[in-house]
Amino acid sequence: MVWAGSAKAGPGGTRVLTYRTQAECSARCRGEPTADGPVGPRGPALCSDIVRNPFGSPLWRNSAFVRVWSAATISIFGSLITRIALPLVAILVLGSGAIEVAVLRGLDLGVTLLFGLVAGAWVDRLRRRPVLIWADLGRAVLLGSVPVAFALGILSFAQLLVVTGLAAILTTFFDAADNAYLPTIVERERLVDANSALAASGSAAEFMAFGISGFLVQILTAPIAIAIDAVTYLASALLLGTIRQEEPPPPEPEDRDPVLTEIRVGLDIVRHSPILRAFVGAQMALAALWGVFGATFFLFVLDDLQLGPAVLGLVAGVGGASSFIGAVIASRTTTRWGIGPVAIGAMLLSAVGNAFIPLAPTGLPLIAVACLVAQQLIADSAVTVYDITEVSVRQTLVHDRALGRVTSTFKVAAMLAQLVATIGAGVLAETIGLRATAWLAPVGGLVAAAILWFSPVRQLLVLPPAVGDMPPLDPHAIAVAREMDQPPGA
Repeated sequence: MVWAGSAKAGPGGTRVLTYRTQAECSARCRGEPTADGPVGPRGPALCSDIVRNPFGSPLWRNSAFVRVWSAATISIFGSLITRIALPLVAILVLGSGAIEVAVLRGLDLGVTLLFGLVAGAWVDRLRRRPVLIWADLGRAVLLGSVPVAFALGILSFAQLLVVTGLAAILTTFFDAADNAYLPTIVERERLVDANSALAASGSAAEFMAFGISGFLVQILTAPIAIAIDAVTYLASALLLGTIRQEEPPPPEPEDRDPVLTEIRVGLDIVRHSPILRAFVGAQMALAALWGVFGATFFLFVLDDLQLGPAVLGLVAGVGGASSFIGAVIASRTTTRWGIGPVAIGAMLLSAVGNAFIPLAPTGLPLIAVACLVAQQLIADSAVTVYDITEVSVRQTLVHDRALGRVTSTFKVAAMLAQLVATIGAGVLAETIGLRATAWLAPVGGLVAAAILWFSPVRQLLVLPPAVGDMPPLDPHAIAVAREMDQPPGA
């Protein structure tokens, strides 16, 4: 049996997922009648709306999406330079160690954790585009202060903490609005195409940004390299400001519930949906993997392996190319094996890939670089495929005006796991060493795969039906009607 993407009226008129065999799903894809009657106008679309070539879609005639895509690609390019440069400011300019780097990353995660749910609730009350623009402008100012302070000779670790914390608040609002804004300008049947295109261009930006970031740090110094990110945020705000497509109006003030009530509703939507619940658990496990990675990778490469920033940037650039491949092959893999199996396989591959980091030997630079490249090739492409499937399922299941809260619920849960893992890895690295601590990262991928395996996601072959105009706050509108009649291992 499989979770097929068709829906029928349940009690009270809610739409629920129904069980179908593989043969029934294939028949519906061909437009043939099945046991529950002829295929309606929605049947074939559900079986074919998996993922297509992200750059061969009609959505490129959508000028609003093209501007969003352009803005995202430009700002991602700058952000990824900062991802390399900011820890190197702490390490190379201010002489920070493992604990300080972990605190810097932990602050970013902790601020997101504190403001995430509130951001989701407020984003669902507002028009999303102004939120995106003001967040971009604010981050441009904050990051621009780092090279200015460095040039004046007054840069301090305290300023890095302030910049990181305030930028994280703005990023939290931006991410909640960005994820919820996309379904308002892109048809739901093209959401996977849109997410694949964004992932593909983001991966290309990653390849270029990481490829040159190490050289920029060596040539310009790390603080000056961050100035590039500030400029890209300004360019992103300008592009978003040129969009003329009207957003659906937000709820009237008299129709709004208190913020805490709306936050609770967002949590309940995830809690009552077996599919969303499994994905958020997997996202937490994956975030823990990246928490260990973020706390150990830079210091391990620079101190234990004795490799320079340029090599670090080039290795990270390989991850960008790998992520681009993942975005392109997502269409064929999900069409061939289904959404759920591909998500599970991607998490297993992420575990395998991250095992190459602690295997990198000291004193053998060529072999060490080969291990790091293997990690980027395997893990980055796998995680990109997973992200495309997970985000597309979430955007399909959840109604527009609840999507900000659900997105923030996912992000806060992931940030909590990543915060704990980051701080724990920083402490462990000081105690048992960077290499031994890095072995914990693959465990996150294995746990994520196990969570998805023992859930309905395992049998989810196609995108679930959109809730459309059904009341988004009814958990049954986005959940299965009943528990599976067989255990996952049967």
